[in-house]
Amino acid sequence: MTAEDIQTHDQPTPLGCNPADLAWVESTVKQAGTSFAAGMRILPPMRRYGMYAIYAFCRVVDDIADGSDPLPQRKAELEEWHARIARLYEGEAQDPLERVLMAAIRFFSLRQADFDAVIDGMIMDAENAIVAPDEKTLDLYCDRVASAVGRLSVYVFGDSSDNAQKVAYHLGRALQITNILRDIAEDAARGRLYLPADLLNRFHVPLNPIQALSAPGLEDVARILAARAQDHFRKAFATMKLCTPKAMLPARIMGASYESILVALCKRGWAQEVLLARPKTSALSKAYALASSYIP
Repeated sequence: MTAEDIQTHDQPTPLGCNPADLAWVESTVKQAGTSFAAGMRILPPMRRYGMYAIYAFCRVVDDIADGSDPLPQRKAELEEWHARIARLYEGEAQDPLERVLMAAIRFFSLRQADFDAVIDGMIMDAENAIVAPDEKTLDLYCDRVASAVGRLSVYVFGDSSDNAQKVAYHLGRALQITNILRDIAEDAARGRLYLPADLLNRFHVPLNPIQALSAPGLEDVARILAARAQDHFRKAFATMKLCTPKAMLPARIMGASYESILVALCKRGWAQEVLLARPKTSALSKAYALASSYIP
């Protein structure tokens, strides 16, 4: 029996949750205006609200990490989320987000370690502004804030196979590297520089976030990372072919949307005068990326 069958025959609402709680997580997604919304909307209600709950959780902890409260307070709030997640696995939920998350955890057998990884990624951001990390630290950060979300998502999509986990690994890294390349100037304004130190040093780019923006070598660094992201996209889309096709459709849509951003970034470049210009994507470019994701 599928999750959709459970909802139709045994549950009056998706995940058996209070409509007001479901409305809360849905409104959080809508207010965020996330580019992932299209991938979530195609899901049947049970899975859609499971994804809404995961996204709302990510949004809440990300807002804490990026907030203006003193560091000790932000870190304490994030550490408290470790305790809150642990309580969900013990059957205790206190607010709309926790109640829908607990239902999703039960219905889709979501793993506590993946929620904890997301929180730990946010603590990395809050504890110290990440500036020119080494490759190992950057990869760990990408795993925690992106691939861990992918591991949760594929369970909700309906595929918990090893290949689905590989999709989460590669797609998460592709999406996060694309985010990093898109937000270099914004991150610099917040004292952050997620580009790896070895590449910066190789192309004589200062490790200072603001100074890096005007360095001629920044273009070379960005293009190497863009190639790395594209390789992760290719591996993710190739591995999707080994997974349940229906379960992977939301991941394909989300991946294609972000791949079109990466293509637009490569066309725009990373010269200082264009760094603040958001890359322009179109419905046609996203459709092309989605179609291309099926091609071997």
